[in-house]
Amino acid sequence: MVDQATSNSNNGSDASAPQATDRLVLSDADRAAIARRSRVGLFWALAAQAFMALLVVLGAWGVAGKDAGASAFIGAAAYFVPNTLFALRLLLGYFGPKRPGSLAFFWGEALKLLAVAGVVVLVAWRWSGWLVWPAFLLGLLGVMKGYVVLLALRRLP
Repeated sequence: MVDQATSNSNNGSDASAPQATDRLVLSDADRAAIARRSRVGLFWALAAQAFMALLVVLGAWGVAGKDAGASAFIGAAAYFVPNTLFALRLLLGYFGPKRPGSLAFFWGEALKLLAVAGVVVLVAWRWSGWLVWPAFLLGLLGVMKGYVVLLALRRLP
């Protein structure tokens, strides 16, 4: 094993600067704190999305009537339900013996987006006669951008 002080003095860099060979070592307490923060962050994100959904649905209903409110609700649910299922899947992975990896996250995200696209197509096919498209899209976008509430409250995980 090479001594850090020897290798640092050889290349002329500062001894306190991190080297490419340095590894981050986390204690069990550090890992538990990071996992807890991740779980709490998921709940905060879902709560912010639910708040935005409620805000958009009530706004659409108050401004344009019950069809707009129902359209905004369907739009919000089109993203909120698959996102909640994905978050629950991630949370269940934290409690298991093996933590979810990055590949599971990306496949879950892809399946979530495909589910959202499928719901949008289904809604357009089945309810296009009475659906208020601006309210539907505002409901969808409101939930998608729910993290803006967390940014405003400085609660972003």
